[in-house]
Amino acid sequence: MLATLPLLEQTRFPALRRDTLETLQVNLGYLCNQQCLHCHVNAGPRRTEIMTRETADQVMAYLRASNIGTVDLTGGAPELNPHFRDIVLAARAQGSRVIDRCNLTILEQPGQDDLADFLAAQHVEVTASLPCYLEDNVDRQRGKGVFNASIRGLQRLNALDYGGADSGLILNLVYNPQGPALPPAQAPLQAAYKKHLADEYGVVFNQLFTLANMPIQRFGSTLLSKGQFADYMALLRASHQDANLASVMCRNLLSIDWQGYVYDCDFNQMLGLPLRLNGRPRTHIKDLMGVNLTGNPIVVKDHCYGCTAGQGSSCGGALVKD
Repeated sequence: MLATLPLLEQTRFPALRRDTLETLQVNLGYLCNQQCLHCHVNAGPRRTEIMTRETADQVMAYLRASNIGTVDLTGGAPELNPHFRDIVLAARAQGSRVIDRCNLTILEQPGQDDLADFLAAQHVEVTASLPCYLEDNVDRQRGKGVFNASIRGLQRLNALDYGGADSGLILNLVYNPQGPALPPAQAPLQAAYKKHLADEYGVVFNQLFTLANMPIQRFGSTLLSKGQFADYMALLRASHQDANLASVMCRNLLSIDWQGYVYDCDFNQMLGLPLRLNGRPRTHIKDLMGVNLTGNPIVVKDHCYGCTAGQGSSCGGALVKD
């Protein structure tokens, strides 16, 4: 909790309200086969929080009732939840686009031998974290051997035609800075990624998303321990762009935690800042049946500057396209 304390003070971040709901982002639990330094979820192999079958059924019932266009599955490693595939099948059966926030190394985990084939068969979009195209940088941030395992995962997905120009199997990569700095411009970095990965490993992909590191959980604690927290927050505030407010993801996205409780975004979820609705201290997904959230106020705090700084940052990359 140390990393969250400075963020809970009064904020001057502009007030926001929700637009039409387009994306349901579901966190299936904090269990992960990796333990990355930049992880805003503080996920890892020893985490025990994981969505139950009862909650998964409630999420699927909401999906069926709400006609959600996009279902975004995250974690931890979402694939480690035993109900991951059932949620994918339910969402695809009703025509929803499904995104899997995949760490790539999960493809080599015991019991996941057919995961890549399953994702391809269901036309699941894979959004995979690869915070650099250089081995040393990735292993420093995510653990020794992760880079090579990630490349093997990308090559396996490519063999199924993920990332192919006309395959319809979307493979996107995610970059985040190594430390307390804003991401570089997305388009030139994407070009550099594509050239290096193709030349060195024969890997192709569709798009690169650049994300700012959020000063919460594990990354926030690291900033505090190094005395960099205040400077990083000052950088985010000074780099705020009002033009990014119209495109921040919390306007069209709803975040569900592993217990089924509802938040305006994944970052608010990690800070314990639930969606505000009708004076309730928190709202469960089962209580949202038939509820129109358009116009509902969004909970904002200082960490929100991480989404509006510079070119902006969202789960779909930079808000300002180059």
